Amino acid sequence: MKKVAIVGCGGSGKSHVARELGRILDAPVTHLDAAFYDDEWNALPMDKFTDVQRELVAQPRWVIDGNYNSTLQVRLEACDTVVLMDVSTVAALYGIFSRQIRHGAGHKGNGVHNRIHWGVIKYVATYRRKMRPRVMAKIEEFGSGADVVLLANRRQARRWLRKVAAEQS
Repeated sequence: MKKVAIVGCGGSGKSHVARELGRILDAPVTHLDAAFYDDEWNALPMDKFTDVQRELVAQPRWVIDGNYNSTLQVRLEACDTVVLMDVSTVAALYGIFSRQIRHGAGHKGNGVHNRIHWGVIKYVATYRRKMRPRVMAKIEEFGSGADVVLLANRRQARRWLRKVAAEQS
């Protein structure tokens, strides 16, 4: 496991799993929100964002977290492992609100990019019905050579991280 793409709904725990996995694998971690948004929440143009990801996946080791379905193919074609944080809608909504309470709004430099507004709530609330099937289809189409790990809750994620850590030692 050297090149890992972590995808899933906002609030699902992608950034936490990415930080822990990066530590375990001694691999650089990139949170795509940090690459896509500047400090004033201005988005990088999509062609430049795609180029940034192509540079990232050309590296020999990496952990990248973030959905960004429009550029997911770049990561899926290059990764050896896909981790899908497949938590329930309730767990994801809890995740975005609890993160807001714990960290506040803004960029925190550790993968926490908090900004809750109606669009974010709607995206999280409808992710399993609308976005998840599209992500799954892309994983099937472009990630065929990768191992796929589905983590349905935070307990499963902790258990999987402990297993990976044990395998690395």
